[in-house]
Amino acid sequence: MENRKKRVIDPELLDILVCPMTRTALVHDADADELISEAAGLAYPIRDGIPVMLVEEARKL
Repeated sequence: MENRKKRVIDPELLDILVCPMTRTALVHDADADELISEAAGLAYPIRDGIPVMLVEEARKL
């Protein structure tokens, strides 16, 4: 089992980031290490502390 450290996203960064598909706010899911776009039904991964804001890389919810 992989031991992953939960990371905290800087609140200022979270305020700036929006879903590239819907331009709506994102919610940080620290357990899954993803940024959730409820409007698009997508979860964008965070890899090595960097949000990957590509629709092609997002997981459907």
